[in-house]
Amino acid sequence: MKKKEEIKKLLVVVDMVNGFIREGNMADPGIANILPAIRECIESSRCDGLAFIRDSHPEDAAEFQKFPVHCLSGTSESELVDELKEYAEGALDYEKNSTSAVFAPGFLEDIESMSSLEEVIISGCCTDICVMNLAMPLTNYFDQNNRKVLVRAPRNLTETYDAPVHPRADYNEMANRLMELSGVKTEELK
Repeated sequence: MKKKEEIKKLLVVVDMVNGFIREGNMADPGIANILPAIRECIESSRCDGLAFIRDSHPEDAAEFQKFPVHCLSGTSESELVDELKEYAEGALDYEKNSTSAVFAPGFLEDIESMSSLEEVIISGCCTDICVMNLAMPLTNYFDQNNRKVLVRAPRNLTETYDAPVHPRADYNEMANRLMELSGVKTEELK
């Protein structure tokens, strides 16, 4: 990977961990459907920087008042899924204890140091929670600091869970519309 100040296009992979795909209270195997597209994006020459965001909570996490216990620190739930582990060496890695990676220790400091940054592509899950809670504040951050950085959350690289009270298609569409209104580009990446 390039030095942070040389990165022009950063791919951020959000919460593609076992606890959202393979095991635990919040897992939905349907989220794995975007793994081939994420791998293809990593292997392409589209981005020259790669960052992984991983949910990783202490046992007494405040977030557990809103969501079931999930992705406890030090458990397999907070680890990247096997399909992405080969890309982890040399990539930036952040653990978050909230639904927004903007507040993950070191994340914004690293974004600040990326002085050549032109584009951020956000991939992963969940479109309507952690992806949106990164994409929209990050767009606001760049606007506030007068940095002309394009933020994308491509529809073919993001996914959410399906549940009786949370129909996947509806929540993906809602999140994509809200992100578009905030200046985040959600068209499919080709």
